[in-house]
Amino acid sequence: MHIEIFIPAQTLTLFDDNGGQVARYSVSTAANGTGCIKNSGCTPLGRHIIRAKIGADAADNTVFVGRRPTGEIFTPALKQAFPDRDWILTRILWLSGIEPGKNRLGNVDTMQRYIYIHGTPDATEMGVPGSHGCVRMRNADLVALFEQVPVGTTVNICEAED
Repeated sequence: MHIEIFIPAQTLTLFDDNGGQVARYSVSTAANGTGCIKNSGCTPLGRHIIRAKIGADAADNTVFVGRRPTGEIFTPALKQAFPDRDWILTRILWLSGIEPGKNRLGNVDTMQRYIYIHGTPDATEMGVPGSHGCVRMRNADLVALFEQVPVGTTVNICEAED
């Protein structure tokens, strides 16, 4: 299996080992566009792997901070109480770049930048850039993807369809 994230279309596509499309989801990547530099708020390009899967048994809308559940479940009231939070919900697929100098090591390390594929509040618009660098997905879509991909799955984030 492998994943392709196509920035212009704001889509994530899961492919099987034979290259057949298994699923396609609408996502939201960085409002700041693409880029690999630390603290840029951009979504990194290139080849990655899923380094860790976090939250396997978490309830839908579980709130994560620092990759740990806070004990909170997201609600509109919680959002109103904390309007400036970058909501990381339900599951986390933590990405690690595999291209040294592009998205691995030094000032461009995807893993050290804490770039994830993660859930987001249901009211968050998909199909348009809006994240702080991560790839946001609808919670139900993320749960479905999470169940299908193992750690080590390759993820290619690109601006042109391969």
